[in-house]
Amino acid sequence: MLDNERMTNAPDRAQTTAGPTIGFDLDMTLVDTRPGIRETYLALAAETGVEIDADLAVSRLGPPLTWEMDHWFPKDAIPGAVRRYRELYPDHAVTTSPLLPGAAEALAAVRDAGGRSMVVTAKIAVNARMHMDFLGLTPDLLVGDLWAEAKGEALREQGATVYVGDHLGDIRGAHSAGALAVSVPTGPFDARELEDGGADVVLPGGLKDFPAWLDGHLAAAR
Repeated sequence: MLDNERMTNAPDRAQTTAGPTIGFDLDMTLVDTRPGIRETYLALAAETGVEIDADLAVSRLGPPLTWEMDHWFPKDAIPGAVRRYRELYPDHAVTTSPLLPGAAEALAAVRDAGGRSMVVTAKIAVNARMHMDFLGLTPDLLVGDLWAEAKGEALREQGATVYVGDHLGDIRGAHSAGALAVSVPTGPFDARELEDGGADVVLPGGLKDFPAWLDGHLAAAR
């Protein structure tokens, strides 16, 4: 079952919009969650006594939380560590994680084009939603707890034609849904690595470049 929730500020847009449905990743695409995630790992390390290199952990954001925990905890301790991390997350990560430049404008551009925006993230929806609320982001749909090709399930279900992300896994997710993979070099991969990883489009300036790209993309489609 998908971990998802329709945003309460726009409950009917899935039925009323005729424009494109465009998906966005969250971490390092819309929101710079590195400061908050770093603080959460430090809190977890202090509580458990396990040494965690928080700077290293935040340099490779994207994959599921269990993957990162596997670097620091024994296998049988990972479920408990994940659970406690998620409990600590709201108090340490939400208010310390800023928007990335162009994020609000990118969602607005989709809305202005008559379309729907959806956030599809590996983060659980309840924690992702806290970022949305705190930062004032209003996507039409939020789907959590999906990674790489699994993101394609949600994108395909909603008829998304574009997915924007910062990770090679996001490219795979877009392509698994038959969507255009638009990449931003604001995460762990630079523009060349994203191109080599199969991105259909790389926006060198990050989401600041998205509104102009979307205008051109929709004009070409017409």
